Amino acid sequence: MFSHVMIGTNDMQASKQFYDALLTTLGYQAGNIDEKGRCFYFSKNGVFCLTKPIDGEPATYGNGMTIGFKAESVELVDSWHQVGLENGGSECEEPPGVRGNSETKLYMAYLRDPSGNKICATHFM
Repeated sequence: MFSHVMIGTNDMQASKQFYDALLTTLGYQAGNIDEKGRCFYFSKNGVFCLTKPIDGEPATYGNGMTIGFKAESVELVDSWHQVGLENGGSECEEPPGVRGNSETKLYMAYLRDPSGNKICATHFM
């Protein structure tokens, strides 16, 4: 459904360090910074990108917005969460654990990245 997700940052180096650590935990390559200073993470199904806002204004996070990354196991979700905390992320939401209802069970962990964006890792159980 989506070709890419792009989020703003005010500190590209801190954000790249954070996302390099998180996304390599999930099996992706470290990000590549292009000639415009944007950082791209490529997968077979899409692209995740970090950028300073084009309008020159400070980057802000989206209130009510969450970006979710798929994880292949509960252990990867837990590792992702710990690596995020060790690389500049901060706690948000409930601790990592099972969420869902009687029909759908998910194992999820939430973080705020160095720019305040809310992200999560999800394993579909």
